[in-house]
Amino acid sequence: MSFDPGHTSTLDGPVVPSTPAPRGTRWRRAIATVRRWIDTDTQAPLDEARADRIDWLRTSPFIAMHLACIAVLWVGVSPIALIVAAAMYAIRMFALTAFYHRYFSHKTFRTSRAMQFVFALIGASSVQRGPLWWAAHHRNHHRHTETALDPHSPSVHGFLRSHVGWFLTPRAFRTELERVPDLARFPELRVLDRYDTLVPVLLAAALFGLGALLQRLAPQLGTSGSQMLVWGFFVSTTVLFHATVTINSLAHRYGKRRFDTKDDSRNNLWLALITFGEGWHNNHHFYPGTVRQGFRWWEIDLTYYGLRVMALLGLVRDLKPIPAWVAARAKA
Repeated sequence: MSFDPGHTSTLDGPVVPSTPAPRGTRWRRAIATVRRWIDTDTQAPLDEARADRIDWLRTSPFIAMHLACIAVLWVGVSPIALIVAAAMYAIRMFALTAFYHRYFSHKTFRTSRAMQFVFALIGASSVQRGPLWWAAHHRNHHRHTETALDPHSPSVHGFLRSHVGWFLTPRAFRTELERVPDLARFPELRVLDRYDTLVPVLLAAALFGLGALLQRLAPQLGTSGSQMLVWGFFVSTTVLFHATVTINSLAHRYGKRRFDTKDDSRNNLWLALITFGEGWHNNHHFYPGTVRQGFRWWEIDLTYYGLRVMALLGLVRDLKPIPAWVAARAKA
């Protein structure tokens, strides 16, 4: 896709002519954008004319993260780098699916304030914004599924827009706190949400430091700071993002529909495997109030299994089961 500075692309939308802003205005806008990379509370009033267009400057760090994956050609690969990348994927995927989704968004179990913060912190390292943003957006998605108000409906907005385009627009940057008053009362969650780039940057720095330390102390592992940064952060985070958002795009197009819901949600085994159970999406849209998304014994749900282990250890409690009437419908 080419980019003409006199036009704005919307991914699957029309190319809309825009009037170039005066030079001073452009510089002020650029400075304000850089500030918003650090502090999301410095949002300008939403300009409806631009609200659904991709903000290329604001999203340039996200694009740079993808481009940084190409550095694997220069840093090489080692078994330890692949192990760390896989671990970073798994740990953060669990934080997103168990806590950002099933806990913060749907309240399907209970936990302590400390455990809530620990997994909010881990999830915040995923470059999928903060816990309040994530939960507010997801609750809005369930309220408006497959309508124009659902920003990532493939049937309404097309595949590319539903997969990633929506995430890059000024409208999508905002956290609708009115959707999450139960979470907004925790100041530590609001800090994570406000400074949502801080944790990813710290994780990237820590991974670079780990690689440099291993290069010095265990050179036989064949890794380095740059290699661990590229594989452990850039590659792992990019794969994690796209695996997560397949539920927005692919899980509303490909798979089987057990329940006749008012949306296009599907159950998809392959997506369930890479997202630790989120691919049983038709189940979830039919009854989002249970901690378990695989309704049958053979529907693999790694997130649910992990939460069961955490419950046995006393780290979480009151896991909401599948109601008997839902289980009966699932077997019909």
